[in-house]
Amino acid sequence: MRDLFTCVHLDCELPRTRRELADPEAFLAGLRGRTVALDEVHQLPNPSELLKIAADHFPETRVLATGSSTLGASGRFRDTLAGRKEEVWLTPMTLADTRDFGVADVRHRLARGGLPPFLLAAERPEREFQEWVDAYWAKDVLELFRLERRHAFQRMFELLMMQSGSMFEASALARPCEISRPTVSAYLAVLEAIHVMHVVRPFTGGGASEIVSAPRVYGFDTGFVAYYKGWDELRRDDLGVLWEHLALNELHAHIDRRAVRYWRTKQGHEIDFVVGSRGSPPVAIECKYSAGNLDPAALKSFRHGYPEGQNLCVASDVDRPFVKRYGDLAVRFVGMADLVPAVIDAGETAR
Repeated sequence: MRDLFTCVHLDCELPRTRRELADPEAFLAGLRGRTVALDEVHQLPNPSELLKIAADHFPETRVLATGSSTLGASGRFRDTLAGRKEEVWLTPMTLADTRDFGVADVRHRLARGGLPPFLLAAERPEREFQEWVDAYWAKDVLELFRLERRHAFQRMFELLMMQSGSMFEASALARPCEISRPTVSAYLAVLEAIHVMHVVRPFTGGGASEIVSAPRVYGFDTGFVAYYKGWDELRRDDLGVLWEHLALNELHAHIDRRAVRYWRTKQGHEIDFVVGSRGSPPVAIECKYSAGNLDPAALKSFRHGYPEGQNLCVASDVDRPFVKRYGDLAVRFVGMADLVPAVIDAGETAR
């Protein structure tokens, strides 16, 4: 943000900044026609008031408001600002971002994650991972949501990271966290709102054998997943798990996260991710660290119920996309750089 040369940058964590913004109309009048960046905007007593006044009465003034949580994530934002804002969600770095930082080793990205200080650290930043979580509790969770049971909340966060990518069962978390099932669900809603846990809900067309309600929960960053799983040195099986998380990050960086689902049957057939919207054929995505590990059985089962749509396998050892047939089933193999273009192209082709 500080690199926006013509931008007026203000840190809302500072008391003097909050005093300056106490009269939003006078503040905006003095910066008419400028671009203003408000960092940690959720620290203001009523941030939506300032943003609403700016949109309605100072349209020539551009306001870039940043914070660790989404607008509307807590009661501090008293107006939805519908039609007055455009939200941008900054995910951990994509593979394209890591290349811009001079990091070409995908294993390094998987182990360290996509937050720049951790990715670029000379050594694995063990202490910094925990300090980051402690700071997140203090700055986002405690202040925005007023949760009082820190131990239970952080224990649940740790358990979700340890089993990241698995199906969510509230009852399995209630006892070790010493909280009720409704509290587990409430805590998950908070973790989803502040984007440290991604809740991927099932894709279903009403088939009797499909899982229709149980979501899968993913930690937001591969580095934190590896840290909480205790993976100092990544084994081949570990790479596959983290590769799936990285694929989800790439999808979230470019596609509406609500469009990303998973599919599973009661017989155990499962597709990692399904991307689709009403009226368009679903794109089925399997994530394999090595292309040779793909078993087409799940894709065949999925296409038995949903015959229209593209089948993709994203793998780390695919340099150039190619198509392979398994009987009547055609699967397009892509590398991570080609995943999102392939999904978007499949959607455009279906129109």
